[in-house]
Formats: sequence, C-alpha cells, structure tokens
Amino acid sequence: MKDAPLSEPALHKSDQAAALELVHHVAQAWQRHLDQRLVGIYLVGSLAHGGYSGRYSDIDVALIAEGLLDFSELDRVNREAATHSAPLAARLSVFWTNSGFLSGRFPPLDRIDYLDHAVPVLERRHVIPARPTLSEIRAYLRAEPFKSWSEAVLRFNSLEELAVEDHKRYLRALLYPARFLYSWETGNVASNDHAVAYLEERKLVGSELDIIARALRCRIDGGDPSPLFSERTRLLRLLDICAERVTQRG
Repeated sequence: MKDAPLSEPALHKSDQAAALELVHHVAQAWQRHLDQRLVGIYLVGSLAHGGYSGRYSDIDVALIAEGLLDFSELDRVNREAATHSAPLAARLSVFWTNSGFLSGRFPPLDRIDYLDHAVPVLERRHVIPARPTLSEIRAYLRAEPFKSWSEAVLRFNSLEELAVEDHKRYLRALLYPARFLYSWETGNVASNDHAVAYLEERKLVGSELDIIARALRCRIDGGDPSPLFSERTRLLRLLDICAERVTQRG
C-alpha cells in the first residue's frame, strides 16, 4: 500500500504541516498494526475541506478496517501518536468503522464528510457507504449534538469570566449555529467559512450573524475570544433560533 497524495489547500502553513506529519505517523502505525485488515485512512474535517486552525482545530482522521476494532487497539495507536507529539496527539480525533459502516464511531455527519471531502492518506480499497438522508441528518442533529451545544450555551451564560481553557469551547459554541443550520437545511457538511457565508446568504440568524462572523475571524486569526465573551447572552438568541428547527416536524 502506498501513501496517497494529499491535495487539500493551503498546506504551506507550519501548523498544518505538523498536523499532517502526525497523521502520517498515525497512518503508518495503523498499517503496521492492522496489516491486511486496513481498508483506508483519510483526512476529514478542516484538514480536508479547509479552515484548519493550528490553535483551535482538531486533527480529524477517518479509519476504515475489516472487522471490528476494540478500544485497546485504539489506545495502542493513540499512545504511539503521543510519542510523536503529545500536544498534537491530544487533538487527534479518530472516526472509525468497519468496511460496511456498521460499527464503531462514525456519526452521520462524519459519513457525509467522508463521502464529500475525504482526502486519502493510505488506501487499500475505496468503499462507499449509503449516504445518510436529510431526515437521518436532522434526527442526529436534534439529539446529542443539540443537547451538548445547549448545555454549553447555558454554561457559558452562567460564567462571570472566560478561562483560557475554555477559549476553544467558547468559539465552537459561537460557530456551532452556522454548522448546525447549514447541515439542517442542506444535509451536507461544510467548512466554517462556507457555513457562515450560507447563513448570510439565506439571512437565517438576522443580526446575530455579526457575532458568528467575528468568532470566525477570531478562529482564522488564532486570536483570543475573550473580547467576545461580554456578548455571550447572544448565544441564547441563537439557541432559540436553532431550537425552532429542532422542534419543527418533518
């Protein structure tokens, strides 16, 4: 099996290069460990479709294997990743499944991301799962993702100040409505930039677009979101807007 060429945009930045180096290290570890069981390893998320932030992005990887994987196998490779770079390994997020996409950790939105944006790192054969329907995407979004974001919104509104360790989570809370509404309306997955542009084009959040756009700029610049924290109550309005979609029928 040979390494597949990486063609995602803007890989000249050092933070992206470091992330890709870790991904290749992890891919080689999985190849040694799984051997013929390995179907493919892919970049997904912002490293695949753009908008990677050295400060705020996870390093998202899709792993497809023959048969079942167990947590001891995942832990073993995660420990190998940590020997390469502990800080980057802490941001590694692996979506894994078997070749039939019947087990593991591979939610519907990540399956869409794989179908539309995946960049091969190592590939033995290409598998194409059934595409989740819009109804399936909406059922997924209104469950755990909406619950987790709602809890984050309420938590941030209860805080008096924003701790450094919450910078990433706060920016994600501000940007989540763009990703949520884009996927809810289209059944697709896009970068933060594209999702925010979609909100603006469709006028889906009215004047609340302003704080989402500023959060996006902060993320792109790798900046400090603390100046946005005084406007955290605007998250409640965004929660109401998204809740209207969650409670609608159809």
